[in-house]
Amino acid sequence: MTQSPAVRITGRSGPIRIGERAARTLVTELARINDPKTALLVGAGPESAVLAAAIEALLPGDRLTVVPVEPLGAAALRAHVTAQGRWVADRVSVVDSLAEAEPAGVVIAGEVFAGSAEETRGGIEGLAKYLSDGAVLSVATAATPGRTTGAAAELARQDALYGVGADLVLRNSPPVRVYRLRFTPASPASADRLAPAHRPSSVPLTRGMHIDSNGVAAAGIALGLAALARVARPSSKLWLLPALAAGPVAAFFRDPERDVPEDPSAVVASADGKVLSVQRLHDERFGDGEWLRVAVFLSVLDVHVNRSPVAGKVVDYFVADGGFVNAMKPDAEHNVAAYTVLDTARGTVVVAQRTGLIARRIVQRAPIGALLARGERFGLIRFGSRTDVYLPAEAADPLVGPGDKVVGGSTVIARWR
Repeated sequence: MTQSPAVRITGRSGPIRIGERAARTLVTELARINDPKTALLVGAGPESAVLAAAIEALLPGDRLTVVPVEPLGAAALRAHVTAQGRWVADRVSVVDSLAEAEPAGVVIAGEVFAGSAEETRGGIEGLAKYLSDGAVLSVATAATPGRTTGAAAELARQDALYGVGADLVLRNSPPVRVYRLRFTPASPASADRLAPAHRPSSVPLTRGMHIDSNGVAAAGIALGLAALARVARPSSKLWLLPALAAGPVAAFFRDPERDVPEDPSAVVASADGKVLSVQRLHDERFGDGEWLRVAVFLSVLDVHVNRSPVAGKVVDYFVADGGFVNAMKPDAEHNVAAYTVLDTARGTVVVAQRTGLIARRIVQRAPIGALLARGERFGLIRFGSRTDVYLPAEAADPLVGPGDKVVGGSTVIARWR
């Protein structure tokens, strides 16, 4: 029988365990596809959190094939699947070995990759044979700090060549990094069938309110400075300054859940804020023809997480140098900006994340090749800033005007003709 290609890390603490949060990240591609699909999970046992997450992600028309983690574990795994009830048993099948599996639209490695770079490369190549055209392989490895070797180095190399997304899951013991690899091109039109992906960078506080991981880090730094000040100068009230700043800093990075319109003709706002301008213009960087540009200003009180205005495939990303003028002024058009270019079923769409007077850091988390659903989080800008959405002028009609307030991922700013 064929062993699972995932190589366990063994040692005094035993193999690395994939917890609930890491498992949910591993099955992201399965969970976000709304159409009937096939999936292959390689390396799972009855107690696997990845198996539980994959079963939870299944829709009525889906099919999941599972390869057991142990060569002789198929019987126990079949009994576990049967015990879940008929609904699960009708959609999940267990095979004795990987050789019995069929190609699938999503392939998931249920164990953490470790060992040497050569072993990891062989494991990736073995799993890649079971990917259908445009399919994604999801794998995890230990998140090792500093210089990376072995499995971590090889997966970083694979990510540079074929990666369409990577997430660091800190709330796993130990932390792991999840990679999504695509070895054959995916059609931009397939993004229309996707729901926004789960990302561990959006940390839930309540059912409706999340906070970006940047906010968690910033608040932690502020509280750490407060603790140091308290120890260094116990008689002083200086520690109150960073302590009190932690709350507002964290609030700046808030990331609320949003109801994304299901209308396929809708173009949604890429960020919260006030519409500065709606104009037609030419920009040869994005191609010939006229563009419809909707510019939105984000104050320091607005949510600064950016969302994709349309469903599409990231085909280019570049940063243009410039200044740091107040984002509300016309000259802000020449500020430092990051441009994410999307190929869609309706034509090219571009999202510009512009810096402002205070904003000096742009975060973009959607690599070239990634598929983004309408309203999906793809980055953020720290502090006051501006986002511009460029649409083909002949294909879209604006629905907002200067002065209108918009909500990222929810407000329809234009409609495809």
